[in-house]
Amino acid sequence: MTDLTPFAPWLDRWGLTPDGEPFVTRYTKSHLLPVRQGEAAAMLKIATSAEEIRGGALMAWWDGEGAARVLAREAEALLLERLPAARSLAAMARDGQDDQATRILCAVAHALHAPRPEPMPSSLRPLDVWLRALAPAAAAHGGVLAASLEAATSLLADPQDIVVLHGDLHHENVLDGGDRGWLVIDPKGVLGERTYEFATTIINPDAEMAFRPGRICRQAGVVAEAARVEPRRLMRWLLAHAGVSAAWCMADGFDPTDALALAEIAKAELGA
Repeated sequence: MTDLTPFAPWLDRWGLTPDGEPFVTRYTKSHLLPVRQGEAAAMLKIATSAEEIRGGALMAWWDGEGAARVLAREAEALLLERLPAARSLAAMARDGQDDQATRILCAVAHALHAPRPEPMPSSLRPLDVWLRALAPAAAAHGGVLAASLEAATSLLADPQDIVVLHGDLHHENVLDGGDRGWLVIDPKGVLGERTYEFATTIINPDAEMAFRPGRICRQAGVVAEAARVEPRRLMRWLLAHAGVSAAWCMADGFDPTDALALAEIAKAELGA
């Protein structure tokens, strides 16, 4: 029997009807349920962390421009429009259109980073706070994490192009919105340097693709051209991001092997 307990108060409050099976996200453990509000298809999300609640505030701030529309939001609950998602950037990348998928991600980021007339959400996390797990991990384990910390420290001391960041912009978090184009979901809500946004795009959609010989360097070149960022600075941010990803994995009980290997690739590219 389907357990709708986490959703029950919001189903009543917002006049929603279940339209599919509930599921839980792998990393954040948020609860999601496909629903309908009248004739409109929607997704009800119940956040289980402050990070996910911050993401809901940012989705509301974007107000459907480059992002899925927020239909209702209160406390830990978020009601989003359910997008057609007929196409997949991850499938596109795996089907010989890797460069095209990356360029789409860059275009989406450009739309998200554009100035807005409304004050930005007060809950955004500064990038230095977002990356703070890296320092203790580097102190404990050294190796490539020390190089990642060095890159992050240097970059954070010389910030450029500060914007509101999605914070986790990759193929699975950008959905096909039909006539409205490609739209994001699941932001982390970070304030920091624009170039950092693209580190997650390069090491996705999965480790298998990222580890293909020459792929990291090639996609860094595609991003540098499409997003108009400096290639070496992008690679330094990639080193920092891969390092903090490994730190997060270790802290949360996940295997950091892939993230550490990606950091090694970025370090080698910088050395070369």
